[in-house]
Amino acid sequence: MKKPIKIDRLNRKILTVLHNNADMSNVDLAERVGLSQSACFARRKALKDEGYLVRYVTEMDLDRLCHNVQAYVEVTLSENGPAERRKFEAHVNRLPEFMDCLRVSGDVDYISLVCCSDVEALNRLCDGLSDAGLAIKHIATRVVLDRPKWTTGYPLEKLEWKRG
Repeated sequence: MKKPIKIDRLNRKILTVLHNNADMSNVDLAERVGLSQSACFARRKALKDEGYLVRYVTEMDLDRLCHNVQAYVEVTLSENGPAERRKFEAHVNRLPEFMDCLRVSGDVDYISLVCCSDVEALNRLCDGLSDAGLAIKHIATRVVLDRPKWTTGYPLEKLEWKRG
C-alpha cells in the first residue's frame, strides 16, 4: 500500500510556485524551492499522482485570438431537490461554453461564467437551457464589459493550509 504524502513546507512551496507557473521546468522549480532536481521531481510526481495537481492549462489572450462574448449566467431552479440539481449539473457539464458552474447560496441557485462567439450564440445557449426540460425558473445574464482583474490562481499565500 502506498503511503500518503504529507503537504509539508516543501510541498506547499512547490504547489505555490507551480500554481502560477505550471510550465516551469524541473530545474527552475528545484532552484526556486531549494531542492535537488531529483528530489523535486519525485515530490512533483507524488503531488500529481495523489491528485493535488489536477491539470495544467494555458491561459490565452482570447480577445487577441477570436471574437467572443463572456457573460455570467445566473440560474434559479423551480425545484431545488437533489435530482433536479444533478440533472441541471449534468447538462451544464456537457456544454463547453460553460467555463464553470457554481452552486451558491442566496436568491439564485447557480452562477456560471460562459464564453460564446457572440451575443446571438449566448442567446441560443440560454434558450437551449430553457428548452432542455430542466427545472429552470429563471435565467439572468450579465455580459462582461471589461476585465480590470482576472486570475485563475488562488491566493495561496493568504490561505491557511490544512495540517498534513
